[in-house]
Amino acid sequence: MPNGGEAEASGKGLTVEAEEQPLTFEAAFARLEETVRALEAGGLSLAEMISLFEEGMRLVRLCHRELDAGELKVSQLLSGPGGEYELAPLRFEGS
Repeated sequence: MPNGGEAEASGKGLTVEAEEQPLTFEAAFARLEETVRALEAGGLSLAEMISLFEEGMRLVRLCHRELDAGELKVSQLLSGPGGEYELAPLRFEGS
């Protein structure tokens, strides 16, 4: 964003409030990127940095939960003996 945006730097528009609609993974990740950019840009007071850090941690947890939920839904398409396909749970090496 041009000029880094003071609203972003001060944390405005970056909070995840209970009364807001739940964020999608993509929206939460985009907001997390904005939060990181604002922290990296500097020029913030300690209170603003702490607020943005807390916001970032909430967003990280939200993204992590979404990824975990998505992982449970992932299936592997296997070819059966007659050429038909069946779904099986995705298995990762070492698990």
